[in-house]
Amino acid sequence: MPNSNSVNTEQAFKIKLKPGEERRLNAGHLWVFSNEIANVEEGAQAGSLAVVESASGRLLGTAFYNSSSLIACRMISRQAVAADLDFFRARLRRAFADRERRVGSGAYRLCFGESDGLPGLVIDRYGDHLVTEVLSAGIERRLDLIREALLELYPWKSIQLKNDHRMRALEGLPRENRDLLGQTPDRAEISQDGLKLLVPLAGGQKTGFYFDQRDNRNIMKPFYPGRTVLDLYCYLGAFALDAAKAGAEAALGIDSSAQAVALARENAALNDLAADKEGARVAFEEGDAEEALESFAQGGQPLKPDMILLDPPSFAPGRKDAPRALRRYAKLNALALQALPPGGLLATSTCSHHIGREAFVDMLRAAQARAGRPARLLHLGAQASDHPILLAMPETEYLHFALLEVLPA
Repeated sequence: MPNSNSVNTEQAFKIKLKPGEERRLNAGHLWVFSNEIANVEEGAQAGSLAVVESASGRLLGTAFYNSSSLIACRMISRQAVAADLDFFRARLRRAFADRERRVGSGAYRLCFGESDGLPGLVIDRYGDHLVTEVLSAGIERRLDLIREALLELYPWKSIQLKNDHRMRALEGLPRENRDLLGQTPDRAEISQDGLKLLVPLAGGQKTGFYFDQRDNRNIMKPFYPGRTVLDLYCYLGAFALDAAKAGAEAALGIDSSAQAVALARENAALNDLAADKEGARVAFEEGDAEEALESFAQGGQPLKPDMILLDPPSFAPGRKDAPRALRRYAKLNALALQALPPGGLLATSTCSHHIGREAFVDMLRAAQARAGRPARLLHLGAQASDHPILLAMPETEYLHFALLEVLPA
């Protein structure tokens, strides 16, 4: 990795686009694809700083360049700028202040890549600890600058690089997990709108916790009182625990991960909702969510839910996977609708930017038809506000959330 001084004084290579290929950038998008480039100045390497010009020579901005990636340029500014310490200091200070102002719980997504002007950098905050994902060669090359800028924001105890995402291979980067600062603890305790949660930092899913569902969890709280809730793909149990705390008659969370279920049970105890407590209304089980849903749909379970929370993983890692993923989502949602009585509620999500909002709603229509259960849409949501969406980049909108009510036949 280059040291700070070498990066501060690095050369910016010139990249010229083919005629007409600047239209997407002019509309506000931040990517240039490799087949849109006419010429790259000799010497540019993976992660090099580049000045991008139109075919006529008009300045389009500054980018991180990577010849190994289909996304050849990731724009960082509409001007000619240096990717130095001052640049990272300003971008991270702005992101930090924004989250503190709008979330302020000490646990949130501090940086969301392109949406915060730092393409390929994801940072989640857990109190005094940070967990990061690096998804671009330009960010990878400047990690020491980012570390220095982060330490000017706050005296972090640890910064972990959790770089095991498959997208790193597309950037020519190795998968690795290591500490950039200090020693990351196995877990951290955070607070989410009155709920205390133990989160695995070292061995958990993604960067530890799904902050992107925060706003949707809050929207659901008024619907829980008196309900019997089934939370599928429950992970650490946040939805089920919110339900129990808000007055659900019973809540059952199911997840295939033994580690997640064990932590969900610990989280129940942490919030005085443990199953061994008198009058406790929440429990967690290890199991296959899809198989469990089929059993509930067939009436083969003692629990008769009138609310189902369905938050499956992304079934569409690539664009070519989207049609197959939509069929699978439709099957799951049809089973959930079949398992609910009239007046029952289904809260359901998808989490892939390869599935747009219109496709998500169309999938729900298909699920309703497949189930033969008429339903109405009570709410349509997205990712939480600490995962801001760029209007010109649909790729930054990946989480879709809907609340449906089953109607009488």
